Amino acid sequence: MAPAQIVVAAGYQATTLFCEQGSQQIEAFGRKVTTTANHLMSPLGDPSSNAHYQHAMSGLQKELLRPGIQQRVFSYAKASPTELVRSKLSTSEIQHRALTFLPDDILRNLPENENAYSLFQGFQATIPELDEDDDEHKSKGHRRLPSKTQNLLERGEQAPNEPPSLTKLRRDQDKANHRLEMMSIRKNMCSAEIREIENKISNLNSMRKIVLERLGDIEQDEVQAEQGLLELDNQIEEMVEDLDDATALGNPVTPATEIDPEGSASDHEVQVMNESFMSASIYNKLPSPRSSRRQKPARRKSIPIRHEHFEPGSNIRELQAHNDMITALDFDVPFGTMVTSALDDTVRVWDLNLGRCIGLLEGHHASVRCLQVEDSIIATGSMDASIRLWDLSKADYAPQENRFTKDDQDTEEDNVKDDPPLPHPSSMQDCPLFSLEAHVDEVTALHFRGDTLVSGSADKTLRQWDLVKGRCVQTLDVLWAAAQASATMNTSDGQWRATGRLPDASADFVGALQCFDAALACGTADGMVRLWDLRSGQVHRSLVGHTGSVTCVQFDDVHLVTGSLDRSIRIWDLRTGSIYDAYAYDNPVTSMMFDSRRIVAAAGENVVKIYDKTDGRHWDCGAGLVADEDGQRPAVVGKVNIKDGFLTEGRKDGAVGIWTC
Repeated sequence: MAPAQIVVAAGYQATTLFCEQGSQQIEAFGRKVTTTANHLMSPLGDPSSNAHYQHAMSGLQKELLRPGIQQRVFSYAKASPTELVRSKLSTSEIQHRALTFLPDDILRNLPENENAYSLFQGFQATIPELDEDDDEHKSKGHRRLPSKTQNLLERGEQAPNEPPSLTKLRRDQDKANHRLEMMSIRKNMCSAEIREIENKISNLNSMRKIVLERLGDIEQDEVQAEQGLLELDNQIEEMVEDLDDATALGNPVTPATEIDPEGSASDHEVQVMNESFMSASIYNKLPSPRSSRRQKPARRKSIPIRHEHFEPGSNIRELQAHNDMITALDFDVPFGTMVTSALDDTVRVWDLNLGRCIGLLEGHHASVRCLQVEDSIIATGSMDASIRLWDLSKADYAPQENRFTKDDQDTEEDNVKDDPPLPHPSSMQDCPLFSLEAHVDEVTALHFRGDTLVSGSADKTLRQWDLVKGRCVQTLDVLWAAAQASATMNTSDGQWRATGRLPDASADFVGALQCFDAALACGTADGMVRLWDLRSGQVHRSLVGHTGSVTCVQFDDVHLVTGSLDRSIRIWDLRTGSIYDAYAYDNPVTSMMFDSRRIVAAAGENVVKIYDKTDGRHWDCGAGLVADEDGQRPAVVGKVNIKDGFLTEGRKDGAVGIWTC
């Protein structure tokens, strides 16, 4: 064995036995190691050192023959570095080193400290200050009691008439300076905390905006998915009808390109023969069995919720819809389809999700005064005394073609505001269903639900229509009904009465109406609100209170809300027929509507008047709250509509604003 190996082995055994053996064995083993080292470092010719070396090696060999020593050596050789560290360091020390260790990357990215005060100063400023008396009282038992003379000098006691001592004044000055410094530190801490909160709010607003954009993309994809599902449903329905027809006739369904083995002509050949027999202009106008099938209405299964997360009074979009005053507007669902009409004799259909006009409903010979949108069915009443119904599910419009990505969102939005794309002229050519013509003067109000439509006209009549048969089933004469009610009750409450105001040329004889099953509520120019029973054609109750023409009516299960040119809005209790609540504005109310929480009204101003039924708060919403940079204020709001907090308002200059409230 080489001397170096002997020294290493001896040191290794000494270390092991130092941890395991008692003090006597440690001393004995130390002498052996010392002897071995002296022998290695002494001259080779020294006989005394050689004897000591032999004696030490024999003792070391005896120690190595012990089974316990050999087992510890083998286990120490097989131990991993992690186990060796754990055997030398305690658990608490390892945890402390792991927690207090910071890599250089983190230390390199530490933000700069802009605070002028140290951490100790901030900690000192957070400790509440004690008064002088409390400080002396609390520290009285923790210090050595001074002598009476020293106490008098430090406290600066003097007679009441004597001036304060210099020591006391300086002590008070130091305390005041210290207190002022602590106040400055606290003020700096509050300012830093406010800046930190503002940064957090800014980051949260940025995250909120990103999530809102993601929600908008999801809702757009949802609309496209529903349209694709509707197309699949229509195709499945057509295929099922074809199979049923083929089964009823006993003939299998064959493709149009196949030829019957018996020699009969295929559908394609029949079509060619018909085209040769008739002119192309006549043949194209004949309805085919497939085209005459009515598709399912595009009823949305999902409800948009993006507008619910906007701040109340936030502007979603501005549309220059028409060139003249808006006369009516309505929409199906938030971010859905909106229809507007104006005195420019046009009726436009809008995609609220993209803010684009998708087509014009052409057919009336004059301006449309009233309209209603229910799912994909639209009813319009015009100054030409006719009512027309339309089905938007037959419109030729693909919103995915107009969809833009986030990369060109800014440029596309600028182009939409500057020059919106014109709708295709034939996009709505298949939408007209039928026309209802029985009135002899302009139609000023209408409402339909299910297969029943009720209309009011300037000819002083109300007409009930059956939409399945397409004809009028009942005519109600308002003046005759008022006279009958007066004669039956022997009172003047039901008769036609003057409002006490000068006649308004803009006031309609039938200002508004709404029907539900056999119940009909109608507001007229005499300020009366009459509740009709369509089964008997009689007035069930008359609500007296308005002193001007009634322009808007809407009711739910319990209450009926009316607006009038007398500048008031009244809420009636349908159970008792009495006024539940009322409030007034500075100008006549021309339009009103409510949802589950709010009542919105157009009251001759450039803002929409909103009444929150939950907390009884009145507030304004609209473009009139903020004047334009050029000093031009927006036009007066004439028509309003609201559904689920999604507000649309039409102005007298043809603009339409979309808001959240």
